[in-house]
Amino acid sequence: MDLEQVIQLQKYPINDVSFHQKCKQTLDEHGALVLPDFLSAAAIKQVIEEGEAKKEQAYYSKDSHNVFLKPSDPEFPADHPRNRQVQSSKGCITDDQIAADSPLRTLYDSENFRKFLAAVLGEEQLYNYADPLSSINLHYASEGQELGWHFDESSFATTLLFQSPEAGGVFEYIENMRDADAGEMNYEGVAEVLDGKRESKILHAGPGTLVMFRGRNAMHRVTPTEGAITRMLVVLAYNSKPNIELSESARMTFYGRL
Repeated sequence: MDLEQVIQLQKYPINDVSFHQKCKQTLDEHGALVLPDFLSAAAIKQVIEEGEAKKEQAYYSKDSHNVFLKPSDPEFPADHPRNRQVQSSKGCITDDQIAADSPLRTLYDSENFRKFLAAVLGEEQLYNYADPLSSINLHYASEGQELGWHFDESSFATTLLFQSPEAGGVFEYIENMRDADAGEMNYEGVAEVLDGKRESKILHAGPGTLVMFRGRNAMHRVTPTEGAITRMLVVLAYNSKPNIELSESARMTFYGRL
């Protein structure tokens, strides 16, 4: 499948510099860029079929973690926002399990798509992961599975939704909740979110939607999936420097192997 068969290029001219600027402005202002119907119906269908066929190969994990995705800090009590535990559970197949002829591979490896992402993110260039697992990840969320409240460690995330569940699986976020670079963790605000005392925004996305999201300082979660239809979402992971590998401990945590 060629790139023009994967992306709806008439709607989203990814080679157009003025389109790059418009997308960058939206991302900078709102912390999120949502492009509905970014993918063709044929690409969506092929990825869902591959996802269903490989569901049994996925690594399924259920983790208890804090919002900061760090080991507990003994300087704070267990019920402090720094250490309070939330639950995350999902299945995942990794880059080395994605077929060579998959639309995901066409998209991820496309120089034009990479240049588009780099322009929107304000990066000089983007590179794929050096390890064989981390570049393309297809995530499954079956009934009851969720992602608990957290901040991302990376500065940006690029995702594609392929299959919506019957209900649930809602992406909620609160932007500018902390300033990680300045070391300001905003524990009081985090506690308010965990106690349900802070209103969040909802990011609406249907199948075929591309989302670029700055999650380092935005606290976010995905609510539990409801119903028999599995939520399928792909994370496309790039780096601003070449030859970066996800750490072995992170790979064991996320994928159960190296």
